[in-house]
Amino acid sequence: MARASRQYPSARARARHGRAGRSALTGPHLPLVNTRRDLFESTVRASADYLVDLWPHELSTLSIEVLPMPDQPAQVEGVARWRVVPSRSLVVLYRIPIERMSRLHRDDDWHRRLMVESCVFRAVGELIGKDPWELAPDRFRHW
Repeated sequence: MARASRQYPSARARARHGRAGRSALTGPHLPLVNTRRDLFESTVRASADYLVDLWPHELSTLSIEVLPMPDQPAQVEGVARWRVVPSRSLVVLYRIPIERMSRLHRDDDWHRRLMVESCVFRAVGELIGKDPWELAPDRFRHW
């Protein structure tokens, strides 16, 4: 006896518990929730803008990309947090290794933001051949 084939409705036609599609979590009148990726990219952008303002001649052609993970050959040990391509004035930051493999003494938003900022400083310093502390000597002097 042949079985009757089941017809499954498409994902678009299917409604959970009789409800149609879902709206944004925050509703129509509130801004959307920022993701970790959004916060990471905005911190990178703000840090890069700050450095370009301080070093306009050296960083006039600076390009920064954010990728989730590096493409590393199997024989390479460790995981890269960034890559610098001096010929194209390019810095590529890898978000997941920076976020997950960094050891913070206090795991809060401020310390995570400082970790991302320090990676931007170190990568840009490597690009232009300067120590990261030379890039913004007054940045961390609070006293």
